Amino acid sequence: MAKRVRYPVGQQSFEVLREQNRLYIDKTRFIEELLFGGNYYFLSRPRRFGKSLFLSTLKCFFQAKRHLFKGLYADSMEWDWQEYPVFYLDLNTGEYTDGENLTQRLHRHLEEWEDKYGNQYADREVGERFEHLLRLAYQKTGRRAVILVDEYDKPLVNNLNDSERFEQFRNQLSALYSNFKSGADYIRMVFLTGVSRFGKLSVFSGLNNIDDISFDDAYSDICGISEEELLSNFQIGIETLSQKYNTLPEETCAELKRRYDGYRFSSEGKEMYNPYSLMKVMDKERYGNYWIESGQPTLLKEQLKHCNADLNKLINTKCSLEAMKGLDYDNPRPVALLYQSGYLTIKGYDQATDIYTLGLPNREVEEGFLSYLLPVYANLHQYDTRFFVVEFVNELNRGDVQAFMGRLKSMFSAVPYDMEMEREQNIHNALLILMMLVGLDVRTEYRTSNGRIDLFVVTEKFYYIIELKLDGSAKEALDQIENKEYALPFKTGNRRIIKIGANFSTVSRTISEWVSDPAYNAI
Repeated sequence: MAKRVRYPVGQQSFEVLREQNRLYIDKTRFIEELLFGGNYYFLSRPRRFGKSLFLSTLKCFFQAKRHLFKGLYADSMEWDWQEYPVFYLDLNTGEYTDGENLTQRLHRHLEEWEDKYGNQYADREVGERFEHLLRLAYQKTGRRAVILVDEYDKPLVNNLNDSERFEQFRNQLSALYSNFKSGADYIRMVFLTGVSRFGKLSVFSGLNNIDDISFDDAYSDICGISEEELLSNFQIGIETLSQKYNTLPEETCAELKRRYDGYRFSSEGKEMYNPYSLMKVMDKERYGNYWIESGQPTLLKEQLKHCNADLNKLINTKCSLEAMKGLDYDNPRPVALLYQSGYLTIKGYDQATDIYTLGLPNREVEEGFLSYLLPVYANLHQYDTRFFVVEFVNELNRGDVQAFMGRLKSMFSAVPYDMEMEREQNIHNALLILMMLVGLDVRTEYRTSNGRIDLFVVTEKFYYIIELKLDGSAKEALDQIENKEYALPFKTGNRRIIKIGANFSTVSRTISEWVSDPAYNAI
C-alpha cells in the first residue's frame, strides 16, 4: 500500500505546515534573491495561488525560526539567523462591507505591535502610530523592520462598485502605507502581495523604488507548482490516481496537465500548475474543479454585464503589459480583471511589438468560467448548467433542430433585466459560452469570402450555420445564409450542412422564431 502523504490543503501557515510534516514545495531559494535585491517588493498572483504561504515563509525566516527550514534551501544560505522585528499585516480574511471593518483590523494589529515595542503613541492616528512603531522597534532591537502585507488591496478590490467606501478605505490605507517611504531609515524589507496595482494609493504613487516582480521571469515560479516540482514531489499521488482511474502514470500526468497546468506570469516564464487544485486532487484522490468551486469574483460578473465585450475576443486577446497590471477605479478593464483573477494567463509574447497574447489556462478554468458566466447571459442557475449542456449536445449530435432550438429559446427566456439583451453581442456571448461548454468546434462571427457567419458549429455528422437577427425575421436570417453562400466552403466532406435562421426579440427577450434548411421547423 502506498504511503499516505499529508497534503497542505488550504494551509497558509508555513510554521503549522512544517510542524505537521505536511508536503512543502521548497520556494525558499527566492528568499536569497530578495535579500540581495532591493528593499521593496510587490507580487500579484490569483487567489489561492500560494502568496499567503510564501509571505508566511518570509515571516518565519525573519523571526529566525531556523528549525522550520531544516532540509530546505534557506537552511544552507549564508545568513546570520538573527531575529528582526516583523510587522505582519493580514488583510485577506476581512469582507470589508462596513466602513469600520478596516479600522478595527488595523487597530488590532497596532495594539499587538505596541504591546511588544511601546504604546506611548497609541492615542495618535493610524499612520502616525505606525511611523513611531517603526522607530521604536529599531531602537529596541537594533534591527530594521520587515513589513509583510498580505492582500494589501483587498479592501479596495472588494469595493470597486462602492465609490464612497472605496475612497474611505483608500485614505486609511494611504495613511498607513505612506510610512513605507517616510520610515525608510527603519525598514529592512517591505513585501506586499495583492491582486492589482492601484496607482492612486501611496504605495505605488509615493514609492518610486518598489520592485513589482509579478511579471519578472526570475520570479515566474515563486508561486504555483512547475512541471519539475510536480514530478519530483507528487509521485505517490500520481501512482494513486493511476490506480484509481486505471491509467498509466504518463496518462495521469497528461490529464493533470490538461486540467490544471498552463498558467504563465511573465514573457519567458515557466508554465505553472494551480497549487490549490493540485493539492486537492492528490488529497481527495479524484479529479475536480476545486479552484473554481472555491470562489468566484462577483465584480467580474457585474462588469461583463455592462461592457458589451465580445467574449470570444476577450478570452483570446492581445494586449500590453500595462493593460494587465493595474485596475482603474472609474473603469475597471475586463482584460485586467480576467488576468488578475486567474481566468486569463499569458500564452505568448511578441518581443518585437512588446505585446502579450492571453488565453484561458486550462480545462478547469474553461469549464468553471463558462459555467459561471452562462447564467449571466441566460436563464440558467449554475446547478442546472451541466444537465442542460448534456441534453443540448445530444440534440446537436443527432441533428434535432427542433429540440435544441427550443432549448435555446428556454435558455434565453426571462433573462435578468439588468442584462442588456438589445445588444446583439450579449446574445452571441451566451451562444459562444454554451457551445464551448458543449466541447464542440464552435466559432462566432466565422469569416467567409462573402461575410461572417454569426455561429458556426461542427459535430461528427453536421455543420451548423446559424444566422441570428435582432428584431428582424427568421426568414431574413436564412435568406442571408443563402444569398451570401455561407455554406459553399463546407460542401465537400461527409458532414451534412444544416442552415438555421433565427430571430431574437428584445421585447420577449428570447428567440421568437426560427427556420432551417433542409428541414423547416416552426415554433
